Amino acid sequence: MSRSAHPAGPRHADVLPEGHPSAPPADLNHLDRKVWASTVTRTPEGVVSVGGVEVTRLAEEFGTPAYFLDETDFRERARAWRTAFGSDADVFYAGKAFLSRAVVRWLHDEGLNLDVCSGGELTTALSAGMPADRIAFHGNNKSVEEIETAIRAGVGRIVLDSFQEIVRVSHIAQSLGKRQRVQIRITVGVEAHTHEFIATAHEDQKFGIPLAGGQAAEAVRRALQLDGLELVGIHSHIGSQIFDMSGFEVAAHRVVGLLKDIRDEHGVELPEIDLGGGLGIAYTSDDDPREPHEIAKALTEIVSRECEGAKLRTPRISVEPGRAIVGPTAFTLYEVGTIKPLDGLRTYVSVDGGMSDNIRTALYDAEYSVALVSRTSEAAPMLVRVVGKHCESGDIVVKDAFLPADLAPGDLIAVPATGAYCRSMASNYNHALRPPVVAVREGEARVIVRRETEEDLLRLDVG
Repeated sequence: MSRSAHPAGPRHADVLPEGHPSAPPADLNHLDRKVWASTVTRTPEGVVSVGGVEVTRLAEEFGTPAYFLDETDFRERARAWRTAFGSDADVFYAGKAFLSRAVVRWLHDEGLNLDVCSGGELTTALSAGMPADRIAFHGNNKSVEEIETAIRAGVGRIVLDSFQEIVRVSHIAQSLGKRQRVQIRITVGVEAHTHEFIATAHEDQKFGIPLAGGQAAEAVRRALQLDGLELVGIHSHIGSQIFDMSGFEVAAHRVVGLLKDIRDEHGVELPEIDLGGGLGIAYTSDDDPREPHEIAKALTEIVSRECEGAKLRTPRISVEPGRAIVGPTAFTLYEVGTIKPLDGLRTYVSVDGGMSDNIRTALYDAEYSVALVSRTSEAAPMLVRVVGKHCESGDIVVKDAFLPADLAPGDLIAVPATGAYCRSMASNYNHALRPPVVAVREGEARVIVRRETEEDLLRLDVG
């Protein structure tokens, strides 16, 4: 693939559309540390590298589009969460963000537990050696087969999500001669400041049992009466990509209030409280996420204060960071194809991937950053919309950003902070082949999830 170093390109638009970034950055070659993994840097020659490996070499060896994951950064972030909460709390990595057997092994090495929400995620975890008692099983509609597999394996907890599931899990556990440790997921009525589709604690949604109207209290009564269950705690999750801790404070207040009611009615103090995950990361320079030690301090102080007020022993806290660990560790590398300037509007930059490898922009109106990474440029900035190659007008990767006006077909651009939910939610739309995930560390790159092939597509097509 040829990549011109000094091509001619479209000029910067004179009139910027409504909602555009307010101004181009002072230096388009600068890599904002907020949005890039820790080992990502630009070489003296102007090529971006990760883990000591230049992206031009990575593109030649692994092709594009591809996800490149900074293993050092992943391990550092996992370790930071584990250290921040210490031995008196549990950190469950939310596997839905991105899961592979290599990731499971890294989590095991760094002392984290794992939260799964499907039979496939459970199988991946067990096959990579994660001890079953360090696994939590989530989901609003677990199948009988999934529940049986989880109980047989000996998972540490199953999070109950409905009245029907309370009975179902107890029945299966008893039929297997076991007593299953469980938590009950409740919805606490907190409206997280996030997109409607990823806000999960208001009552009108599919997850959990509402605290309002006494439904959560009734769920506790039923769970305590069933011999197949050992109720160990309450679970709450208020949403995703959250920066404001006030929602967690309200949630903790209401969860502790339920724990107090349980103590008063049943004489039982449940030993665990799970506050879920959902802490935001920096996708753009405007995002300002908190560090793990700040989050740990805030959450533990909130729970301790609420329990002290309710005259309860402080339960063991669990949290479930997924995006916060893996999101910033990876970027997606694309090759530039067609470049289409629209006078007075913006320039459309098409890449060799799109919504099949990152659906979040189309699904959540998510915002991302982008940078030219195969070289530097002193050209003027132009307002661009990075789009994919799929047959959808909504096939947008980055809605509005600035790239150099000499951008040309064959250049490499990268979108940072794509470690969470991009590969997990990838599809074969238009029979696209899902990209590989390549881990890079200390000058070495290795595939941990291979690129799909056309043979993979045909193997499933048995008609």
